[in-house]
Amino acid sequence: MQGKAFKFGDNISTDHIAPGRLYHLRADLNEFAKHVLEDADETFASRMNKGDFVVAGNNFGLGSSREHAPRIMKIAGVGAVLAKSFARIFYRNAINIGLLAIECDTDSIDDGDELDLNIEKGIITNLTNGAIIQIEPLPPVMIKLLEDGGLVEHIKKNGDFKLPA
Repeated sequence: MQGKAFKFGDNISTDHIAPGRLYHLRADLNEFAKHVLEDADETFASRMNKGDFVVAGNNFGLGSSREHAPRIMKIAGVGAVLAKSFARIFYRNAINIGLLAIECDTDSIDDGDELDLNIEKGIITNLTNGAIIQIEPLPPVMIKLLEDGGLVEHIKKNGDFKLPA
């Protein structure tokens, strides 16, 4: 997967991702997704393209446990979130809805860099500056969950949680 990096700092909260003042839009997630991350960067949603990456520092997704934050990121087309660390509830919600969240060192990634992510091999290549970031390759079960659209969709498709052969 390839895309452009949109870099954010530490402690990006669920309110930065899914602005609480717009919570009335939760009934229309497509409309809500037009406002994703606007409290951290008001131009993000209008500048990003499907498959682009959100890149952050520590503690990405802190705050409330609502799953709207990762859900509207996925609806908006974010390909993956790369961060030094994630708030535990955000990470769990991201996996449950099928948004790829990868913990890694993001220091060699700048805003606007072009990235190539190979989740099977566990390599992020910064095509702009040549940096290579090693990550833990995703196990087949995680790849299958993401392909199916998250844990809930996987269970709907398969009737149960089944490990790939």
